[in-house]
Amino acid sequence: MTTRVDALFATPDHYLYAFEAGEALFLPVDRDVYRRSLFLDDRIALESGEILPFSAEALAARRDAEDRPIPRIGWIFHIAHCGSTLLARALDRGDETLVLREPLPLRQLGVEGAGLVREPRPAAWAARLRLAVALAGRRYRPDAPVIVKANVPVNMILPDLMALDPTAPGILLHHPLDAYLLAILRSDTHREWVMRVTGEIAPGIEAWAGPIAGLDVVERAAALWLAQMRIYDAALGRHPDLHSLAAAALFDQPRAVLTAAFALFGVAVAPAAIDDIVTGPLFATHAKNPDRPFDNAARREREARLGDLLRTDLDRARRWITARCGAYPIPDRLARPLVGEGVALLDENRMP
Repeated sequence: MTTRVDALFATPDHYLYAFEAGEALFLPVDRDVYRRSLFLDDRIALESGEILPFSAEALAARRDAEDRPIPRIGWIFHIAHCGSTLLARALDRGDETLVLREPLPLRQLGVEGAGLVREPRPAAWAARLRLAVALAGRRYRPDAPVIVKANVPVNMILPDLMALDPTAPGILLHHPLDAYLLAILRSDTHREWVMRVTGEIAPGIEAWAGPIAGLDVVERAAALWLAQMRIYDAALGRHPDLHSLAAAALFDQPRAVLTAAFALFGVAVAPAAIDDIVTGPLFATHAKNPDRPFDNAARREREARLGDLLRTDLDRARRWITARCGAYPIPDRLARPLVGEGVALLDENRMP
């Protein structure tokens, strides 16, 4: 048992897949599984593998007792449907980086943490968070950094994560209001996601943006955006190595963004290699469905079409935000942009 537990902390080849019923569930993986897996939840690209269960409490206690240092992780925090998968895949450089896309344990801790937002964090929850971060930060090579792309519930525990390593580098990827609404209200499936995720993390949203009980899907989308902008604004004020990034910059200036992102995460990549990424298939196909052609021109055409279809929803969400921002203010734009000047969060020029 001792040897097996030591191995869990020693190599990424034992992936912490989930917490369940007091156990930490591990899957045997390799570097290629991480590369092929667009997401590290139930969509993990694993042909077969036996789940290895260990007591989560015992593992967390062992990590704390041995005072294992929290490893340096580069973070991509995002608000959903804003190019995070594209960015994360672009930064996945084989042996030069290890990119973890939406590890499920962090999402689980984010949902649970959202419900604890008005209380001191329970010791057991905090210990599992330290365990999950320590295991996420394992490297194949000491000089090949780990980059974790989180997901929306993880934003609810962003302060907890950054408290573990206050100078960790990170990107806060976001849309201004209208672009965000077009992205997450564009279909029934997306609207169902809005209702589901806002239900899961309602206490966390309410701590940052006020009550959401009784709100419809458009208002809940606005509340989710407002809460995340306020979380990001607060984090940028506390942590000097976090940078905001407007999704439009990634789409319109991919070379500049990738150059800055690689530098932020400490990865030396030649300009020619960045050109290869930008001109290759990644930026010509859908990041979540590589078999589907999709580029920036197609994205702009979709936004223009949706802007007309959803104009009433955009206007109603803006009125809700304007009323709520009196008690829950946001800045004109997020500070410390990775490239350029950032984007006005409530740009009156609107979308197309």
